[in-house]
Amino acid sequence: MTAGHPADRPAPHRVPGAPAAGAGRPGPVSRTRVREFSGETVRDRRDDLATEEPLEIRMRAGGERRTVAVTMRTPGHDFELAAGFLHGEGAVAPGAITSISYCTDDDVPPEARYNTVTVRLRGERLPAPASLDRHFVTSSACGVCGTASLEALRDRCPPLPVSDGPHVPPEVLYGLPDTLRRAQGVFGKTGGLHAAGLFTPDGGLVALREDVGRHNAVDKLTGWALLDGRLPLTGNVLMVSGRTSYEIMQKALAAGIPMVCAVSAPSSLAVDLAREFGMTLVGFLRGERFNVYSRPDRVG
Repeated sequence: MTAGHPADRPAPHRVPGAPAAGAGRPGPVSRTRVREFSGETVRDRRDDLATEEPLEIRMRAGGERRTVAVTMRTPGHDFELAAGFLHGEGAVAPGAITSISYCTDDDVPPEARYNTVTVRLRGERLPAPASLDRHFVTSSACGVCGTASLEALRDRCPPLPVSDGPHVPPEVLYGLPDTLRRAQGVFGKTGGLHAAGLFTPDGGLVALREDVGRHNAVDKLTGWALLDGRLPLTGNVLMVSGRTSYEIMQKALAAGIPMVCAVSAPSSLAVDLAREFGMTLVGFLRGERFNVYSRPDRVG
């Protein structure tokens, strides 16, 4: 979607006639009972858990339909998750999506309706990138991506220009983890969700998404930007609550994000990707310290 064509944007959160969570639609928080042991005290109490359920992502164009992924996710912002996932895999470009809806196909039972999303594309044929030639399942932990190597990623994502991206003072970076944590509404109830936040160069929070999977949180965030006509995100900073993996860096690169920060460590391949594509990668951002693994010229 482009900013000049608002009518082309599917609504990112609601489908006409779709009920809210609690009316057959799963919510992000589930309740259970636990027995708590604390010293010599034992008590039974209610506890809140981060919901984890499968989401099947389907694509449709003309008369063609294909299931492209099943991912374990925390329900909420499912349309953004589907859009962000497909964009990160190179399957859709801005403006290619005409609508996103929960599935009402005959092969989907009513109880699974809100765990199946159909993304409708322009044109009469579905794209057939190598990464989507097979069905695959991703867990909330692994973040399987179709692009399995830097060589394949070079074919569709050019390096970011040397002059591209913001310059962020260290004191702004110091404040990002606390801002991210304070904005995590579901984490406050469950303690079990990752977050991805999009920030301005002066530390303002633009948008935040939560999920049981790190990569899903990033997909939801980039899917929001895609559906709202905001890509590429060349003037923003991505902050994630866990470690930085190759998958997260790939998704950020596809969205044009020049700076990625994390409270924990990056993987070796994440650092390789950042250096090859001109991205600034910050790790171990805790308190008033951090490491910069690539493009430190954007910090300061």
